Amino acid sequence: MSIFSQRPALRWAVPGVAAVTFVGGGALVSTISANADAGLPPRTAAQLLVDVQQARLDGLSGTVVQRSDLGIPALPGTGGQGSADLASMVSGTHTLRVWYAGPDKARLALLGELGESDVILNGTDLWTWSSRDNTATHRTLSKDASAHKAPDATDIPKTPQQAADKALAALDPTTSVTTSGTATVAGRSAYELLLAPKDSRSLISQVRIAVDGVKHVPLRVQVFAKGAADPAFEVGFTAVDFSRPDAAQFAFNPPPGAKVTDATASTTEKMGMAQPNPDAATKATPANRPKVVGTGWTTVVVAKAPAGSTAKLDQGQLGALLKALPKVSGSWGSGRLLAGKLFSVVLTDDGRVAAGAVTPQVLYAALAAK
Repeated sequence: MSIFSQRPALRWAVPGVAAVTFVGGGALVSTISANADAGLPPRTAAQLLVDVQQARLDGLSGTVVQRSDLGIPALPGTGGQGSADLASMVSGTHTLRVWYAGPDKARLALLGELGESDVILNGTDLWTWSSRDNTATHRTLSKDASAHKAPDATDIPKTPQQAADKALAALDPTTSVTTSGTATVAGRSAYELLLAPKDSRSLISQVRIAVDGVKHVPLRVQVFAKGAADPAFEVGFTAVDFSRPDAAQFAFNPPPGAKVTDATASTTEKMGMAQPNPDAATKATPANRPKVVGTGWTTVVVAKAPAGSTAKLDQGQLGALLKALPKVSGSWGSGRLLAGKLFSVVLTDDGRVAAGAVTPQVLYAALAAK
């Protein structure tokens, strides 16, 4: 099946000439071809985008290494490098094993120094497993829910495909798309697509996507901050096999002595993972509805923190971390600034949060906008 069958927003029309018109506008696509220095025939950026869109993937398995150097303080409770906690992937280097045999059969295992954590999707059965705690949680998904990606502890992409989907979804008139030659990833020859924001206010310099020269699926994604020679975020295969994994890889049986929780609707709600109410957006008032300022790579989201959340943030290790952040102020008010390599976040004293892949000055302007 097409890897984009569940992602209609990523479809675009590509004329076989110099320019490409994307959904909503005209992202600049260079006609310069990727060099054939890895034994691959030359391909233009437009041709590579069509290749990725039309790729068919029946199955794969492999080892993935993810590295994050976002330039932010260590977050309490995330475990850090070498941890098998999925939330730890916001920083450090982590190794994962992945298996895929269709949209309803997927498995991801985060390998830590003292154990591993697994997320296994098999039809409508979703299991999460921690070997360190010897605990497992089972959820039964609806047929519609099982067609979407499984929930996880963090929104950090865990595979090259997830990272590429996020990058390709951002294609619009604010993006320049070119090729940058070829590369070898996991022992396979690959083309490299280069996505770059046209707006200099973005903290992101470029996103490099290595596309397999035969299978046309992403093998590696690297995100570079402005002025940096090394990626601030990288996820890529170190070994990959495109044969379909055996069905046994997706059959999970809790080991003897494991504590198993069956997450019913009530327990799911208690964990904060309840399905969103489709009517919530219509009931939201202008005062509490998130405001979006800007477009493309310089989009800023300004939202009102949920009632009572500010007091909770002031407690414990997280509270100490927030209080250590530098104070900032302006015509928009005052607050604390979290400035990373790829994004900035301002938490205001009056309970607002502004975030984006932009400089702090862009956040201040968004907070001041009426």
